[in-house]
Amino acid sequence: MRASLRFWSLVVPLVVVGAAPGAAPAQQYPERPIRIVVPFGAGGSTDVLVRIVAAKLPEGLGQQVVIDNRTGAGGLIGTDLVAKANADGYTLLGTGSPHAIFPNLYKTVPFDPIKDFAPIMQIASQPYGLVVHPSLPVKSVKDLIALAKKEPGKHNYASSGQGGAMHLFQALFMNMANIDMVHVPYKGSGPVRADLLGGQIKIGCLGLSSILPNHRAGQLRIIAVTTAKRSAELPDIPSIAETLPGYDAALWTGFLAPRGTPAVAIKRIQAELNKALQTADVKNAFQTAGTDIVAADSKAFGEFVRVEYAKWGKVVRELKLQVN
Repeated sequence: MRASLRFWSLVVPLVVVGAAPGAAPAQQYPERPIRIVVPFGAGGSTDVLVRIVAAKLPEGLGQQVVIDNRTGAGGLIGTDLVAKANADGYTLLGTGSPHAIFPNLYKTVPFDPIKDFAPIMQIASQPYGLVVHPSLPVKSVKDLIALAKKEPGKHNYASSGQGGAMHLFQALFMNMANIDMVHVPYKGSGPVRADLLGGQIKIGCLGLSSILPNHRAGQLRIIAVTTAKRSAELPDIPSIAETLPGYDAALWTGFLAPRGTPAVAIKRIQAELNKALQTADVKNAFQTAGTDIVAADSKAFGEFVRVEYAKWGKVVRELKLQVN
């Protein structure tokens, strides 16, 4: 009997110790700083919203959260970086509508926008603003359509890159309006905004969060919003759909992780994002940016991304916008 007790007194601690390495990471995550890759330029709508929420995360996570802007190819470069990152919860993707758009534009993409990512949470939805420089004699969607029809191929419109939300939202507008304007792709939304403000280019379509201050200051003129209904933040600005029935395009923002990221990390980040979205300062910041909070969990967000991917794939095929 004594020998038996002695045997188990030795084995039990070994079993507990043996279990500890597997259990510790789940209990201790995160143990080091977390990187959030934003595949678009600093100052753009997605970047602004991700930063608003990310600023709240260190308080709950107890670790630093670093934003890493990796631009290029409409978001493909930064997204590919995350798709190939270690699935350990320490590299996340803060992205938006282009995630469901640009993969449809290329014949070959180095990742699958659905299968290679684990959805964490959608945090926001907002209209884009169809915007013009004040020097352009345009004050409405009807004015812009009339001008483009009067001078086909003469006017340029800017986007943050081939296949991004800016590009597709405006391409859809042109197709439905039956007008011809020239697409000028930039490397990120920051340069687009800068050249719009400087008057180097006269027409663009940007997230409200990045252009509302300029609109209110009279530096740019928002002539319409891209969602089917008007924005609560800009009730005096009509929607494109009021001129072109059926037009509807919104910018969503959300967080994804590489496929295979541990569920404990997904749940922890989702919980902290939920907390952040409930704070008064985040609510106020989103409202000021003309953005609706959408706290969709991982399952709902995953289904939403699939629907968006199919929707924009159809648009790309119908408009024959494939890049290669």
